[in-house]
Amino acid sequence: MSESTTALDLLDAWALLTPEERAEGFRAMSRDEQDDFFLSLQTDDQAELFRAVRPGERRLWARLLAPDDVADLAQYLEGDPLRDELLSLLDEATRNEVSALLAYEEDEAGGLMSPRFARLRPDSTIDQALFYLRRQARSKEHALETLHYAYVLDGEQRLLGVLSFRDVFAARENATIESVMTRDVVTVHESMDQEEVARIIAEHDLSAVPVVDDEGRMKGIITVDDIVDVVQQEATEDIQKIGGQEALEQRYMQTSLPALVKKRAGWLALLFLGETLTTTAMGAYEEEIASAVVLALFVPLIISSGGNSGSQASTLIIRAMALGEVGMRDWWRIAHRELLAGIALGGILAVIGVARVALGEALFGTYGEHWLRIGMTVGISLLGVVVCGTIAGSMLPFVIRLLRADPASASAPFVATLVDLAGLVVYFNVAQWLLRGTLL
Repeated sequence: MSESTTALDLLDAWALLTPEERAEGFRAMSRDEQDDFFLSLQTDDQAELFRAVRPGERRLWARLLAPDDVADLAQYLEGDPLRDELLSLLDEATRNEVSALLAYEEDEAGGLMSPRFARLRPDSTIDQALFYLRRQARSKEHALETLHYAYVLDGEQRLLGVLSFRDVFAARENATIESVMTRDVVTVHESMDQEEVARIIAEHDLSAVPVVDDEGRMKGIITVDDIVDVVQQEATEDIQKIGGQEALEQRYMQTSLPALVKKRAGWLALLFLGETLTTTAMGAYEEEIASAVVLALFVPLIISSGGNSGSQASTLIIRAMALGEVGMRDWWRIAHRELLAGIALGGILAVIGVARVALGEALFGTYGEHWLRIGMTVGISLLGVVVCGTIAGSMLPFVIRLLRADPASASAPFVATLVDLAGLVVYFNVAQWLLRGTLL
């Protein structure tokens, strides 16, 4: 990297550089650029740079981070001697804050929060509050996480209310904080799962939400920029699970080949075993296939249509569950909606399927004198298979949640495998009914 390296240059080339080249490019930037660049990095990249810089420089970077960011870095360095060095470089107050954060699970509200927020007493006047807030905002050693809200606490640190800085500036100077604060405050418990925290912040359109314990004592705040990473992480995990694999613990390019195989092999093997049931089902209808070989031509068409409809339904319901749009009590309404949707979609495909058989017969004489029976077999089978697919795909996430597992585990490949088997049974039973005694 050249000496004129800028943060933007380094960021553009970051994924292509070796750790040594990244460290070299980082050192080539100005100090102000280094500060901004270091703070913008993901935790794993911060750990890499922290390891690469000279020991004498590490104190600067350790003290640049907010306590919640230091806690994230310490969790990433779990089991690494560098973790103890990181904690030793902090001042005592920050070290205590970080230690308190490390006591929480990283996917809990307590593990996401920052303990630094603007605090006010209820009996203070607006004039006193302005002086105090100004002093808190100017603190460099313990910089506030956000300057949007001030939180009103009693002597035991219980949350009494909240007011925005706009409220502070708009109030009379001699008014008390208690008289202008908002008492109805949206809070999250310190043990709440990060996905639920993200939902609450989005639902109430908050820029920050206070975190409280069982006694209502305020422990910290979670800001919207903290939750953006959570939303991205949760969405990535769900997408990976929907694709039919375990969620990766690191970014794709940083995941080792053995780990990549391990995350995918289990589900792939399970799906393969599931597909063997499909071959078993086809074996059970060997006589029908032998007497009407033309039936085999439509097997891929039938089972793929059912699998596709099931995958669509499961993806829609999994996402609706993640967004809080549907709950367990909605299963009956959803089953009814998907039944109607399945009939409509199956009807559309049935018409197309019959038309396809009719066109093949008209142009090439492919299906012989019984082409209409074959077309009806395909059409009725498509209707039944698509209905089965939509019902199975929409209900499977509810079954999995009932078992206290992640609904995203109802992956599209899993649904498709399940519906493939049902599709064959439906198809060949319809064929037995419509084509009995017919030589094709």
